[in-house]
Amino acid sequence: MRSKSSTFRAHRAVTTLATLLAGALALSACSSSDNDKKDNGDKSGGATGSTVTLPKLDGAHLEVAAVWTGAEQANFKKVLAEFEKRTGAKVTFVPAQDPIINFLGSKIAGGQPPDVALLPQPGAIRQAVQKGWAKPIGPEGQKELAKNYSQGWQDIGKVDGKQYGVYYKAANKSLIWYNAKVFENAGAQEPKTWKDLLTASQAVYDSGVTPFSVAGADGWPLTDWFENIYLSQAGPEKYDQLAQHKIKWTDPSVKQALTTLAQVWGKKDYLAGGQDGALQTEFPQSVTQTFTGGDQPKSAMVYEGDFVQVNIGETKAKVGTDAKVFPFPAVGSAAPVVSGGDAAVILKDSKAAQALAAFLASPDAATIQAKLGGYLSPNKNVPVSAYPNAVQQKIAKALIASGDDFRFDMSDQAPQAFGGTPGKGEWKDLQDFLKNPKDVAGAQAKLEKDAAAAYGNGG
Repeated sequence: MRSKSSTFRAHRAVTTLATLLAGALALSACSSSDNDKKDNGDKSGGATGSTVTLPKLDGAHLEVAAVWTGAEQANFKKVLAEFEKRTGAKVTFVPAQDPIINFLGSKIAGGQPPDVALLPQPGAIRQAVQKGWAKPIGPEGQKELAKNYSQGWQDIGKVDGKQYGVYYKAANKSLIWYNAKVFENAGAQEPKTWKDLLTASQAVYDSGVTPFSVAGADGWPLTDWFENIYLSQAGPEKYDQLAQHKIKWTDPSVKQALTTLAQVWGKKDYLAGGQDGALQTEFPQSVTQTFTGGDQPKSAMVYEGDFVQVNIGETKAKVGTDAKVFPFPAVGSAAPVVSGGDAAVILKDSKAAQALAAFLASPDAATIQAKLGGYLSPNKNVPVSAYPNAVQQKIAKALIASGDDFRFDMSDQAPQAFGGTPGKGEWKDLQDFLKNPKDVAGAQAKLEKDAAAAYGNGG
């Protein structure tokens, strides 16, 4: 889920995808329930045809590791079950801890690496290659990637020009989900700009509901908040420079973004439980408390990617009617589009592991999980009708339409020590900033110190 390579060149879709989403999501509420009836017949996630030829693998056994839990893990297991059915191989899911690189390191040191791991950061793929753990994707997997993926999604799975990763799962991380009843009661409108968002927040607050749930107990949603503001406000070129630490975190552009962020994080009454409560709120709870409690939920809005739907599914709220969504508002001239993803990487080379990589690169695998909801595939040949509701269909269409033109999650491009480790680096520094949003200069100094240490340079 912390899914977040190289940054992509063009940035016209920072505007294009945001425009597509804005129009698409505005239309979604009225058509959602119809789509649920039509497109959600197969809740089992069963396969619907075969586009990839798989070998017979009777007697083969694979272990697949990922950090996914709950419904996300259960849904992925249905994909693995289909692979078992088609090949005769046995596949065991191994729950991994964050950061997965550390988890894999201990497994490899003990002589028991999983055959395949789903890595949520391009930085982690690079580390796995540098440590000699990752094995290149073979001809069958490469053939599926060439057939089903834009060049950009192929390239972020490469290290030094060689294919090591198959991006199985994508995320659109520029969305804010809201409780429709609360907005209606408050007379709040879906915001297009940051100023509009602050206006809507005040209207919600005046109606007696706290505007936001912030998942401060998990560092990664905090990095995503920052990245959306920074991309929109500072622009794509600065975003790329900061992602590669070519400019320092003490840069004025970072000061501006943190100051903007403090307009929400700095208002105790705008956060469910205040800053202290937010720091104790884990991601799943940040979602469920927005969509439970009738007219008086603990919060009206929650920011995060399309995968929020998995957690909404744990409540009685219906996506498209009770739970609606709008694109992250424009802070600068264009609304941001930040994406992420999880890539399958082979750690123990075998015919079975290569076959699984090819399967995960096919529309067959992604279509199974798409039907189950809370999932987005970068595979352009997954039928849009596979997604279970109008909201998800529009998000999927927009992602594919963007081609190579989007920005990958910044913290996932960073070395794991800075951008992907609980209690350290950017995750910890932004938790400290959430606790004390007045100390912008102090946050910048900490971020720069940790970034310089992790990147091994001074900026």
